[in-house]
This record gives sequence, C-alpha cells and structure tokens, in this order.
Amino acid sequence: MSAVVAAFVALVSVAVLGYLVGLAGVLRAEDELVLSRLAFYVATPALLFTTVARADLHAIFSPVLLTNLAGLFVVQVLYLGVAVLIWRRNRAQATIGVLAASYVNAGNLGVPVAAYVLGDGALVAPIVLFQLLVMAPVAFAVLDGDRRGAGRRVPVRVLLTRPLRNPLTVASLLGLLVAAAGISLPSLLMRPIDLVAAAAVPVALVAYGLSLGGAKDSISLDRDAVLAVLLKTLVQPLVAYSVGRWLLDLEGPALLAPVLLAALPTAQNVYVYAVQYRAARRLARSAVLLSTLLSIPVMIALSGLLA
Repeated sequence: MSAVVAAFVALVSVAVLGYLVGLAGVLRAEDELVLSRLAFYVATPALLFTTVARADLHAIFSPVLLTNLAGLFVVQVLYLGVAVLIWRRNRAQATIGVLAASYVNAGNLGVPVAAYVLGDGALVAPIVLFQLLVMAPVAFAVLDGDRRGAGRRVPVRVLLTRPLRNPLTVASLLGLLVAAAGISLPSLLMRPIDLVAAAAVPVALVAYGLSLGGAKDSISLDRDAVLAVLLKTLVQPLVAYSVGRWLLDLEGPALLAPVLLAALPTAQNVYVYAVQYRAARRLARSAVLLSTLLSIPVMIALSGLLA
C-alpha cells in the first residue's frame, strides 16, 4: 500500500470514528454543527495561516490553481448547457446547480487532504481564495439580481466585503502577507497557533463522519443533483488530470495534488447559499451529501492509480 493510500486510510478511519460515535449516541447530531464551527472558525484558519505563512509562494501558486480553473470552466459550461438550454432552469436554479457541480469543499475536507495526504496544507490556499474572492461574489451577484432567488437585494458594499468576513480568506491572506514579506514570526506567537492548528484535521473529520449519519434521509436522486454530482466527482478530476498530464506534463505527486483537490466533494457552503437565497435547496442538499459519500472512494482510487 502506498504512503498516500495509507494516509487516506487514516483519514477515513477518523471519519468513521465520527460516524460511529454519532451512531452510538456519544455525540449528537447537533454536535456536528459545533465541531464544524470549531473547525471552520478556529482550527482550520490557524492551520491555513501557519502553513501559508511558512510556505514558498511559488509552491502555493502551483499548477493546482490552473488545473482547478480548467476543471471549473468545463463543468460549469456543461452544467449550464444542460440545465439552461435543455431543462430550461431559471437563473437562480442554474446558479446553485453550477456551484454544486464545481465549488469544492476546500475547507473542512480539502485542508485535511492537502495537509495529511499531500503533505502541504498550503496547496489548497489558492483554491480557497479563488472560491471565496471570485466564485462566491459572482454567484451572489447573479442570485441577488434574480428576485425569485433572493428575498431582497444585497448592497454592493456588503457583496464585495462578504468574502473578507470569512475566516479562511482572512487567514490565507494574512499568511500570504507574512510569506511575501519574509517575516519570521516569534515562536512565542506561533506555538499556540500551531497547537490550535493541530486540531483542524481530526475535528473536521469527526464532524464529517457525524454528518454522514443523517445523509440517507436527505438524499434525492433527481436529475439536477445526479448531473451536478457526476460532474463534480468524475468530470472535474478528469479534466484536472488531462490538463496536468497532457498540457503541463506533470507526473507522480505533482499530478496527484491537483487531481485529488479537484475530486473534493461539493462544499456545504453551497447549501447555505441555497437556503439564504431560497433557491434549489433540495438540489444543493442532495449534491453536497451524494458527492460527500462518493468522493472518498473516488479519491482513494485515484491515489492508488497515481501515487
């Protein structure tokens, strides 16, 4: 068994632990929200800051971003082509569908995969920044302009500053600032941040396992969700592989990183956005849960093939 597959086994084991403690009643379903908030607002920002602050900027802006953008473009065009031109979905439904097919879980699952499997948590930083600084604001602008998808229009100032209120964005940008300036922060400051950062992977994975406990009752196999999940879990990593292997001439670990990160499931944020704008909530919920269930076996299979 390769080291990469062994690392995935460790990740899956912790997620299974989360599922089992939920099944046994040690942790309740509502505890998943507490753990997710702890990971999202405290531990994962600490991990992103420490890894990005210590990283080589050339390594951060690696082929991962280029392959991710290529995958985004292809799956979004395919989804829009089917949903708008064939199924005649309205603008709000199509926007949520596009996010479901392409917006990866770079925080709760991407950071553990990058840090533990790929050995460099900074690899996920450009994806986090692009999604929060570009994809999300564009989606909000479209949804805000559709009265059927939004209860009220959101001021432009709020729309533009919303990503900067996200802790992952702030942590990544602060880390980039420290790395670009070449600042070496004192150990007295970094040690407590490192201590908190060490909790990011296990806490996020236990929360991930807990979330699977109620997945079966919330899944709908309608055609919109199936299309989004197929594009997310299969087409997006295939595009990342094709671009990385045949255009960028990547091999081995250099190719594995962009492919694995492209195979991440749909982010839970997509469901949050759907609820906020009262648009395609069923599609968003089903895509998040289905892609979450499918992504781990897909990524393990990819690891075995490419490692």
